[in-house]
Formats: sequence, structure tokens, C-alpha cells
Amino acid sequence: QVQLVESGGGLVQAGGSLRLSCAASGRAFSSYAMGWFRQAPGKEREFVAAISSSGGFTNYADSVKGRFTISRDNAKNTVDLRMNSLKPEDTAVYYCAADVYPLVIVPTRRLEYDYWGQGTQVTVSS
Repeated sequence: QVQLVESGGGLVQAGGSLRLSCAASGRAFSSYAMGWFRQAPGKEREFVAAISSSGGFTNYADSVKGRFTISRDNAKNTVDLRMNSLKPEDTAVYYCAADVYPLVIVPTRRLEYDYWGQGTQVTVSS
């Protein structure tokens, strides 16, 4: 069983920055691919960013490319999402997810992930 706990959400003005953090339990964290997804009201949960188990490979949704950066610290069992130049359309609940047996280096589909955090709200005001 893997537990994921997100933190760092909040209210920010458009153009501002936030950093989300996800703390994971489990001794095999360095073998997990990790991802961030988000869900806005009335919309489906969508892929935001993902990182390979080693941290050497990343992937981003087109909507956040160049503004968001995903990183991980395998010594601390954490994965972060640095969000810059935030826009009102980035408003959503953000979820951390773990793919404990990754079949691809950087999974981007919801179904590939096995464990999810409870989510953290990010609100960007215009």
C-alpha cells in the first residue's frame, strides 16, 4: 500500500507561482513513476506532468509546458510540481499519483496509475 499526501495548494493571483509537494510512503519509491493530474469543476481529471522513477525523464501536458516543472527527491520520497505564470484556467484540484509498476518510462494516462492522493486545491484569480 502506498500513501500519498499533497500539500502546497492555495489561492494565487494570475501570473503568480505555487509549489505543490507530494510525500509518499513506501520503501520502493525510487522505482515508482510519479505524476500530477488535475480536475476542474465539471471536467474530467486530466494529466498535467509526470516523471520517471529515476527523475531523468519528464512529460508535460501542452497546456502547462514551459510554465510547470516536475521534480522528485528519491532520498526524501517526495515529488514536487513547481507552477509559474499561473492562469485562471489552471484552477483545479491537483492530485499526485504513483505508478508502482511502470510499463512505460513516463506514464501519462490515468489508468496507468495505481495510487492517488486526496488532492489539493489550487485557485488562480484573475
